Order: sequence, then C-alpha cells, then structure tokens
Amino acid sequence: MKGLFLDAVDGLAAVFHAVSRPGDPPVTVHRQGDISAGELPGLLAGYTFCFDDHTQMPTEAMRKCPDLKHIIFLGTGARSYMNPEELAELGITVHIIKGYGDTAVAEHTIALMWAAARGIAGMDGGMRAGNWLRTEGMELTGKTIGLLGFGGIAAEVGRIASGSGMKVLAWNRTPKTAPGVTFVDLDRLLAESDVLSVHLLLNDETRGFLNAERLGKMRPGAILVNTARGAIVDEDAMIAALESGHLRHAALDVFNTEPLPAGDRLTRLENVTLSAHSAFRTPEASDKLIRMALDIACGLRVGV
Repeated sequence: MKGLFLDAVDGLAAVFHAVSRPGDPPVTVHRQGDISAGELPGLLAGYTFCFDDHTQMPTEAMRKCPDLKHIIFLGTGARSYMNPEELAELGITVHIIKGYGDTAVAEHTIALMWAAARGIAGMDGGMRAGNWLRTEGMELTGKTIGLLGFGGIAAEVGRIASGSGMKVLAWNRTPKTAPGVTFVDLDRLLAESDVLSVHLLLNDETRGFLNAERLGKMRPGAILVNTARGAIVDEDAMIAALESGHLRHAALDVFNTEPLPAGDRLTRLENVTLSAHSAFRTPEASDKLIRMALDIACGLRVGV
C-alpha cells in the first residue's frame, strides 16, 4: 500500500516531513498546486490512497483511476471538491478530518468579527491610499452572536465571544446543549443576532441555506461572518442585502470560486472584509491535520 500527497503546496510538504514517523505508509509528496482533471489518472496510477488538500476530483476523471481506493481529504469540506457518494460507487472511500483546526478557525472567526465591527480593513486600505479615513465602529460587548450550526468550531467561537461579554445563541439541525449557550429556533437566531456566524457543513441540504428569505429575517444592521463554506450563503442575496444596508457588513474567508477572481464584485464592496480561506492556517493546526491524515493512512487496509 502506498500513497500520494497530491498537492503539497503552501508549506504542507515541510509539515508532512516534520510530522511523519517511522512505520507510516510510504507517501510520495507531489508539490504541484494546480492539477487538472486530465492529469489525475496519470498521477494516481499505482497509488492506493491519496491526500487531497484542494484539488478538484470529478467523478468522470476518477473512473480512470482503478488503483485508488481511498481519498483522505485534508479537512471537512470534501463536497466542495468531489462527490463522495459517486466515488463510493467506484469503490473509492472519501475520508474527512474533523477537529484539527477548531481553535484556529474560531480565532479567525472572532478576528473577522471584530475587524468588521470596527471597519479595520476599510481604514487600513484608505490610509495606504493616503487618506485619513475614520469610521464609526460597533461595540460588541453586550451584543448577541448567533452560531448557525454548532460543532467544535462553533463551540470555540462561543467560548471566546462569551468571554468578551457577548450573549451567545445557537441553532443546530439536531438538538444540542452547551454551557453558556442558549439554543433557539432558526427564526429567533436570525432576528436577534447582531453577529451571525456560519458553522454548517456543506451538503445538499445546506447549499444555499442562507437564501434571500432567511437573510431578510436577520436583524437590520447585523454582521455576517462566514468561515464555513461559501456555497452555504446565496451570494447574490447577500450582496443585495449589503448594498441595501440591511446587512451592515460581511466578513468572509470562503467563496463560491477560490481563489477569488481579480475584480470580483465582492472586492468592490466597502462593507465587506475578505481573507483568503486561511482561517485554519496556523502551524499548530497544520501539524495536527497532517498527523491525523497519516494516522488514517496507517489504519487503511488494501481492499477495504
């Protein structure tokens, strides 16, 4: 059994070598960032498993990869890059990795929230352009943060927000409880949240979940933070809400198209703060992620 690290770029090759241990399955580290669907069959020939950080793996291309039995996706958002059910019909199991970056993503979520509330990005950009731009911010102490979905990341966001004096509400598709968090129905979450933070997994049920109707139910002047997946939010409806002023600000780490194209309309809105899908990127989270991927590989058996 041998594997291929398909797209070990942005420092991941160094992380892989740092956390590898004697006894791990052999893995070839491939340092190409942009891989087309047509290249996949040739690259994956002879490999039983692969690590995938960000490469699209369309079903039709994977039909031509008979040796591959396992894809270990480096994160939770595999559905943005492949169809796990269709791949399962081909005999390919998709593994995802949870929990490795809960603290990293939560801290980035909080950073985006504060940046949005105080207009940091706008002032920074204005000053770099030679303007003395001063904006009136929103105080968040005593305000309400709503967590749309409640897993490990949302729990960390709630912990940090509560510690800074915010009231924490949450809605989850299945019943949950957590100290310091008040679970409410969806309509109440939308209506009462001064900040709405998205923490849903992307699947067929959550794609476009925050549509125009639900965005319209949000408290006027609220801040939307998304560090989950871009496709959970209807982008057209979000932009309309931002342009109308119904949403005060959107702070986004994830997008429908990544990398975000130059000149994208989101880049032209003053009440949007952007980061490049980097919420999970800390040395601590990267080490844990690659080690967890290797642990999955250690547990694999040929033909399983």
